[in-house]
Amino acid sequence: MKSSVFVGTSLDGFIARANGDFDFLFPSGNEPHGYEEFIATVDAIVMGSNTFEVVRRMTPWPYATKSVFVLSSRRLAATPQGITVERLSGTPSKVTEALSARGLHHIYVDGGITIQRFLDAGLVDRLVITRVPVIIGTGIPLFGPTRRDIALEHIATRTFITGLVQSEYAVLSKRAAE
Repeated sequence: MKSSVFVGTSLDGFIARANGDFDFLFPSGNEPHGYEEFIATVDAIVMGSNTFEVVRRMTPWPYATKSVFVLSSRRLAATPQGITVERLSGTPSKVTEALSARGLHHIYVDGGITIQRFLDAGLVDRLVITRVPVIIGTGIPLFGPTRRDIALEHIATRTFITGLVQSEYAVLSKRAAE
């Protein structure tokens, strides 16, 4: 199974404010930056419960008809009408094994802690990081402590009229023991 991350950050590396808000990620102009093309390539989205709490209120629902799996050991809050969300728990390895057994081939990993755990487990193949030209000073970081270096290969960097800078990387590091 292939796992990809497509995420926006402030220039100082935060994916959200301390309260979970990510209003700074949408500069004026709404210039296309590859999300629609990316989401068309994935079978499902895997996210943490904190991310789900934020995105479940979004309209329109940002994942169209894709299957959404929320990693949580507790019951999930209500989902938008007509949207199917399934709760899963377990290590990133167990989650990818379960989803692969369902016939999924490409998952989109979203949410700070979830991205960190999948990276640490060696289960992310591709990172697409879009930096927004704003410094927010504090918040939820994209990356946290790691048990080892995670080697990346730069694939491409694109710039947009709105000031967004998007870099794509292949993850080269071997899978870590969980």
